[in-house]
Amino acid sequence: MANLSLDQLPLRQLKGVGQALAAKLQRLGLSSVQDLLFHLPLRYEDRTQLTPLGQLRPGQAAVIQGQVIHSQIQQGRRRSLLVRLSDATGVISLRFFHFTSAMQAQLSPGHPIQAYGEARPGTTGLEFYHPEFRHLSHPEAPGLLETHLTPVYPLTEGITQARLRQLIQQALTLLETSPLAELLPASQPKQPNWPSLHQALVLLHQPPRDTTWPELESGQHPALRRLAFEELLAHQVSMLLLRQKIRRDAAPVLQLAAEHAHWPQALRAALPFQLTGAQERVLQEIQADLRQPHPMLRLVQGDVGSGKTLVAALACLEAIGAGYQAALMAPTELLAEQHARNLSAWLSPLGISVGSLTGKMKTKARQECLNSLADGSLQLVIGTHALFQSQVRFQHLALVVIDEQHRFGVHQRLALRDKGDQGTQRPHQLIMTATPIPRTLAMSAYADLDVSIIDELPPGRQAIQTLVLPDTRRHEVIERVRHACTAGRQAYWVCTLIEESEALDCQAAEATWQALAQELPELHIGLVHGRMKAAEKAEVMAAFQAGHTHLLVATTVIEVGVDVPNASLMIIDNAERLGLAQLHQLRGRVGRGQIDSYCLLVYHPPLTAHGRERLAVMRASHDGFVIAQKDLELRGPGELLGTRQTGELTFKVAQLQRDADLFEQLKPFAQQLLAQTPHLAQPLISRWQTQELDYAQA
Repeated sequence: MANLSLDQLPLRQLKGVGQALAAKLQRLGLSSVQDLLFHLPLRYEDRTQLTPLGQLRPGQAAVIQGQVIHSQIQQGRRRSLLVRLSDATGVISLRFFHFTSAMQAQLSPGHPIQAYGEARPGTTGLEFYHPEFRHLSHPEAPGLLETHLTPVYPLTEGITQARLRQLIQQALTLLETSPLAELLPASQPKQPNWPSLHQALVLLHQPPRDTTWPELESGQHPALRRLAFEELLAHQVSMLLLRQKIRRDAAPVLQLAAEHAHWPQALRAALPFQLTGAQERVLQEIQADLRQPHPMLRLVQGDVGSGKTLVAALACLEAIGAGYQAALMAPTELLAEQHARNLSAWLSPLGISVGSLTGKMKTKARQECLNSLADGSLQLVIGTHALFQSQVRFQHLALVVIDEQHRFGVHQRLALRDKGDQGTQRPHQLIMTATPIPRTLAMSAYADLDVSIIDELPPGRQAIQTLVLPDTRRHEVIERVRHACTAGRQAYWVCTLIEESEALDCQAAEATWQALAQELPELHIGLVHGRMKAAEKAEVMAAFQAGHTHLLVATTVIEVGVDVPNASLMIIDNAERLGLAQLHQLRGRVGRGQIDSYCLLVYHPPLTAHGRERLAVMRASHDGFVIAQKDLELRGPGELLGTRQTGELTFKVAQLQRDADLFEQLKPFAQQLLAQTPHLAQPLISRWQTQELDYAQA
């Protein structure tokens, strides 16, 4: 043991850890003694003082002790062991629904015991359900109380709190003789009350009785703050290293050839509107990046309808006009098809060849597209995940545009980067999202990217009035649809996810479509959902965009990108099931023309407190950043970024909302650490972010 540092010492070296227990600990992400030390408590219990039975109150968690005066098995609705405990101040019951004959013997009358649990009202008065207990030598036995607050840890099946506490106690003992390295340099931000790493870990696993509870519970205790800062710094350093790694690659310098210099102006002249000031500013930032000999890494944030696609088209012109190819990747076939239509309409008149590549293309068309990409005759390709596939080869790929970045994992983004010019150069990357990301989250999640914001909507966009209605008023909603559609407008009716099941979701959409067709026989009603074939979806969407369909019943497949200016009414069924960012995206499908537009959020009562709050935010605000900040507070970063499935942004200690103030000093300090003490970077990342290590090596 002595020869290994705690980050290398496997848990099998601890007393009592065999192969089976090691496998269970691995499910918690614990493989070394250091991992165990950074497995911090969720909360704490105060077992440092004894509460007389007569002073207990309902809901109070307490340590009690006394003598068993009665014990029997009760056969009621659920078989249970009922134990009556007495001290000089009163009597209380302990009730066990799961017990053994050995436990029954231990809790027989006459035995003095000490127990910990929560007092709840029961059939015999106050009762403790399944309390922890231990025997005493006599009812007034002193000295068995804890000297510090008792930690309660995150667990997995097959591991108890007592077992984990015992293992962490072994780890703390080893920490005394094998201290962990201090990886924050002396130049760290001035925090005079921050403890050392050793002090912080000991305090958080064994807080003294006088530790300030509110500071611990709110995450503001200096020990927690010090660890959160170190973890966030590790994340920031790993992202900066990734950025440095990519920036060391060469990229083509994109300058329009003389014969194509007129393209941007020709495209602008063909538009029925002018670019906004925000679009012009972001485009200048992109053009400056494309002139550099290293890869652009830029994220463009813009609210729904702010004109990101046109900016992307003008960026593609820069690459194609310099003699290279460009690729645009979208998360769904529906959105990819719409991008292909829009970009083809803008760029084909200039003589640019535009094609699409999706997973469901027929073999012949797919092979033709692959051949055209390989020989360079196809200058711009728009596709889905199909663009990642190994058989996709470009002749000279210089620009990759990724729409709705949060739908793709980081590794997917890097895979497309690898399709550069025969590996000698990397393409520039332009990443777009219509999900406004709060500043603190962007600073963490996208620390490897430069960020541009299109914070201005095109003139003429109509404000959308948002109403919240219970589904008991469904008949009013249907009448509203009838009135809008017979007046020449169009409407969406969105059916939201049921129990995370796409199959059930599609069934619900089909049932809604059938019901509405019966109730609104005078309207032509379309249906689109994720299980339809690409050609079917395209046909339905084309009919809706052409105005042949009055009402489109859809799943959330139409969340992003669909543009029908004549649509003025959006119904979202069971809106309480969706997060704010998704509701905002869906609402943005209307209000795209000159017509007064409405969004009806229909919910199934009763609403939870969170549900009420979400819908109230939607009614009160149209600002995507305000809505995104609230979504971050209510649901967390994984939901907002769609990263639950990609494994990113899983912090052990830090919390993005709680520790937002630490972000201000992170980036400059991370840059300073890499410049002045670069030897600390890798140990810091290894300590906190094994997943980020994989990312940085991609």
